[in-house]
Amino acid sequence: MNKIILLPLHFMKKFTSKITSKSIEQSGLPSGYKAIAEYVWNGFDARATTIKIDYDSNEIGYLNSLSISDNGTGIDLSELENTFGKFQDSQKMFTFSKTGFIKGKKGKGRYSFTTFANEAKWDTVFEKEGKNFQYGIVISKEDSQNYGITQEKKVVKKDTGTVVTFDTFFDLYGDQLENEAFFDFLASEFGWFLHLNKERDYKIIVNGNRIDYNRIIADSQNFEATIIDDKFKVSYVRWSKKIGDKYFNYFLNSDKIEKHRVHTSFNNGAIDFHHSVYVESAYFNDFLPTKNDSPSFDKNQLDSTFKLLVSHLKEFISQKEKEYIKENKAEDLIIKYRNDNVFPSFKNTSYEQLRKNDLENVVKELYCAEPKIFHKLNKTQSRTLVGFLNLLLDSEERDKILTIIDGIVNLTDDERTELAETLNRTKFTHIMSLVKLLENRHIAVETLKVLVFDLEKFTDEINHIQKVIENNYWLFGEKYHLVSADVNFETVLNNYLQFLEINNNKQPKISELNRKEKLRRPDIFICRKSSIPDPNSNDDIIEENIIIELKRPSVTIGKEQYRQIEDYLNFIVNETQFNSQLRHWKFILVGKQVDGFIKGLYENQKNKGKRFLVQSINNYEIYAMTWDDLFRQYNHRHRNLVDKLEFKDSVIEELKLKGVNFDKKLSSNLTESIIN
Repeated sequence: MNKIILLPLHFMKKFTSKITSKSIEQSGLPSGYKAIAEYVWNGFDARATTIKIDYDSNEIGYLNSLSISDNGTGIDLSELENTFGKFQDSQKMFTFSKTGFIKGKKGKGRYSFTTFANEAKWDTVFEKEGKNFQYGIVISKEDSQNYGITQEKKVVKKDTGTVVTFDTFFDLYGDQLENEAFFDFLASEFGWFLHLNKERDYKIIVNGNRIDYNRIIADSQNFEATIIDDKFKVSYVRWSKKIGDKYFNYFLNSDKIEKHRVHTSFNNGAIDFHHSVYVESAYFNDFLPTKNDSPSFDKNQLDSTFKLLVSHLKEFISQKEKEYIKENKAEDLIIKYRNDNVFPSFKNTSYEQLRKNDLENVVKELYCAEPKIFHKLNKTQSRTLVGFLNLLLDSEERDKILTIIDGIVNLTDDERTELAETLNRTKFTHIMSLVKLLENRHIAVETLKVLVFDLEKFTDEINHIQKVIENNYWLFGEKYHLVSADVNFETVLNNYLQFLEINNNKQPKISELNRKEKLRRPDIFICRKSSIPDPNSNDDIIEENIIIELKRPSVTIGKEQYRQIEDYLNFIVNETQFNSQLRHWKFILVGKQVDGFIKGLYENQKNKGKRFLVQSINNYEIYAMTWDDLFRQYNHRHRNLVDKLEFKDSVIEELKLKGVNFDKKLSSNLTESIIN
């Protein structure tokens, strides 16, 4: 065993610790801000309440000096061989001292200076038998397995504590310590500990500025709980940054001294739910945790009151985690899944967007209910899970989602119940969304009816009817895209080409049209980007397009209007970029009524089996229909939609509450016949 010889400061003798320089280098010493933190923790472990970090640097950021001081108990000279003489086997191996938790347990902290300085000097004052004594310790980087001490001397007017001074710096500069990142680090590393000891005014001061750990508190809540006959003051804190400890319930006695700690069990790092819970009560005054399951006469973690308290805290934190996920993380998951193309593709129609929103809501609600379902899934696994969810949501076996999730994650009974409730809530949300969609469509149709039938004298195509149709072109089909409205043919066809090529990152443009017909302005042009099968070939598919001509209520559709549509058709046929047999074109005339000429054309096309068809040439078709026809189609399609829904009664009930009825009481008698 090495003997410690006390020498004057100007003449030190070195002592060899039970380690080597190589073992120190290979021990994984902390570096950067973490290295500085080790000396702060050493101060708190020595029962300090105040830690001061003081430094000075020149204009270019080079450090002239750096010291870390504390008002702790100092380093007892008689215990030096058990502290500086050992490594990875610290005297502080016990978790708790008489004053609470001990952070440094492996004795590595004192060597952290070797990652940023060449020498460290400790000037320490400790108390022994009612008297204070002072001495110094020196360790150099190049000879780190050895340490030297100075002559011990009696001190009369100095309080206990330790000052560590570093010399000859590398990899550490003044601008690093002046940076806000350093203050953020100290707040996140020590904030939980400072809050734990806030009643005793623990603090860290950097060049005269006190660290305010409140800067990283994102949420907090204080409340009292009564468990059996004992009262507990609970303080919950959610941190905005990762903290320097795991997530614990800290249990303090009446003197604010930590007596025990238990993991909260909510340590899912994937969601950044950084939290701490502090529980204070006289219950812990005589609390003595046991290291085994053997009962004792002392209060310990096997006590029924303590077990109920931990269970109560777990329920509280679980609710807080769900609130945090819903408010901060669920939307992030949805955005990530969108960016990673995890969700299946949905067409840009009202129904498809309703399905898309339903799927995203289910994923979001499931994530809020149980984040571990989605934790550590790669893209392929995420797509598989979301794909299954989408298939089941569109089927009558929606409730089987719970079975699939249970096969991926071992759910508790409570988790199963909560997920089942989530699916029911989401189904209700789906109903409400559909009701809103149908309500809006009903309003649009009723508005058109007023314009066409009640305000006939004042209604025209451009200022009234066309504006309503532009925003409600679903009346002519759910799967179409609005290309243009009330613009000339040249613009119409350019828009059409750009729409078809949008996924190819091309910007096509048709050749300039020289004919005067290019200035004609079709009312509405919609196209279906998804292709339809070619009835004449099993190998080909066809792009489907619709041009709509709307007529004011005072105009009866006859030969003149039919000729106008024929001109549109001929215009398209004669443009080489648009006359492919793999493009299908529909031209639709809509007015208040049709004359005998149009009715005759209906008869001529009757053998084609297509209602409202008045002309059919190759891939070109012309249709003529009245507003009454259009409204009947609307009511029939949407009535059938409601009839097919699993939750039909719920939708009908909600619609009736909003004054929308798909029955004989529909506001306009014009639609009665389609229901009878």
